[in-house]
Amino acid sequence: MKLLSKATEGALQEISLIAGIESKIVFVSGNFNIVHPGHLRLLRFAAECGQFLVVGVNNKDSVGAILPEELRLEGVSSISFVNYTFILEDAPEDFIMALKPDIVVKGTEYEFKDNAEHKAVEGYGGKLLFSSGDITFSSLDLLRKEFSDFNRSTIVKPKDFLNRHNVKIPDLREIVFKWKTLKVVVIGDLIVDEYITCDALGMSQEDPTIVVTPVDSIKFAGGAGIVAAHVAGLGAEAIFFSVTGKDQTAEFAKAKLDAYGVHTHFFEDDNRPTSLKQRFRANGKTLLRVSHLRQHDITKDLSARMFEAIKTKLDTANLVIFSDFNYGCLPQVLVDEVVDYCKARNILMVADSQSSSQLGDVSRFKNMELITPTEREARLALRDFDSGLAFLSETLINKTIAKNIIITLGNEGLLIHTSDNEEKYLTDRLPALNTSPKDVAGAGDSFLVCCSLSLAVGANIWKSSYLGSLAAACQVGRIGNIPITTKDIEVELVNGNNL
Repeated sequence: MKLLSKATEGALQEISLIAGIESKIVFVSGNFNIVHPGHLRLLRFAAECGQFLVVGVNNKDSVGAILPEELRLEGVSSISFVNYTFILEDAPEDFIMALKPDIVVKGTEYEFKDNAEHKAVEGYGGKLLFSSGDITFSSLDLLRKEFSDFNRSTIVKPKDFLNRHNVKIPDLREIVFKWKTLKVVVIGDLIVDEYITCDALGMSQEDPTIVVTPVDSIKFAGGAGIVAAHVAGLGAEAIFFSVTGKDQTAEFAKAKLDAYGVHTHFFEDDNRPTSLKQRFRANGKTLLRVSHLRQHDITKDLSARMFEAIKTKLDTANLVIFSDFNYGCLPQVLVDEVVDYCKARNILMVADSQSSSQLGDVSRFKNMELITPTEREARLALRDFDSGLAFLSETLINKTIAKNIIITLGNEGLLIHTSDNEEKYLTDRLPALNTSPKDVAGAGDSFLVCCSLSLAVGANIWKSSYLGSLAAACQVGRIGNIPITTKDIEVELVNGNNL
């Protein structure tokens, strides 16, 4: 065997330490000038062939290498299912003889050519496999671009609402500045959202089904988790209580929320997985959603342990947010205990209870400063499918003893109703501020947080609703649950389109 470079020897040692002796190792090498879907399919195939995928990126002297080797290495390293990457300074066959991977994978264009790797793997009993890709040159960065791109020109801010309620931009900026003084406890269902980007292959000839192949996936902390992340992103201290399974989804969520600055308190439930919702997307559209979850209430014992832990954080809290997705994290006994504890200490409380694919009842949250149902959720809570919105909101505010209710109406905006008789208006409408939303899934969570923080620092319902609407407009302008920041809000307060 040829003498290998020091860099390659170092890579061999690291692979041995990280992969372990039991892992089935797969090796792929190449230039990877631009990571395109063909590469992704090749590497995904390779990853599925074993347990530990090693990718060698050819050095700058390799034939066909165009970009600097550091940039090519960075592109491959960003792929989630690649376990180890390095700059390959030696011939692939020499590295293969030293590593002795179980499988070596190459593209099908090499299948009928002379491959030096073939002799190498035969020498120790390995396998050389070939997998197809395609020539659609779209980089991984381009595939993920829709998750981060945000076109602010689609946000239009109506001046008439501001004028009607005597709202001044400097006042709003002062409210945003005060958010950092708050300590917020968030209680609710943790969800992890996974967006799986696919290439559409066509229509099945066996049945009328669209056939796709996944090329990339990206995960976000969702549910009450993104509510807590919004709180931290907007400058307040975020303390999050939730229930998880004992699985990798929970580990991902904790690491993600820790990175956002959220203080997490997770209680493991052996009877459920951590809720995972997958969205399969192609050409910017969602084709299918798959939910992995349980919907039964947590046990009395687990509820009692959660309440004891929550109490230790409430005495210094300014705000409690109930973020209920109706997957069992918030049984009524726990809600009532927290509400009674907060009422006795004058701690502000707000609540949202979602009923999209599941059924909930927002009216079970009493004495809130704010509740934010959709029209459907409000009608379900009251069993009223005929009355007008103004009557509906008045009835719900009386039933829940809430101070404010905001019925969210999707692309039609908001109906705001308050029981504060000192206000000139008791009811008003605010249109949706983003005229071309990309992903409406996170609108309600971002609105709830921004509006609630504003109420907690003393703003009235009109100023709070406007700031919440700005947060929702920013959130729906991109795909996936990415926390809103104070910078997002501040930019919109001084820039953008005004009518």
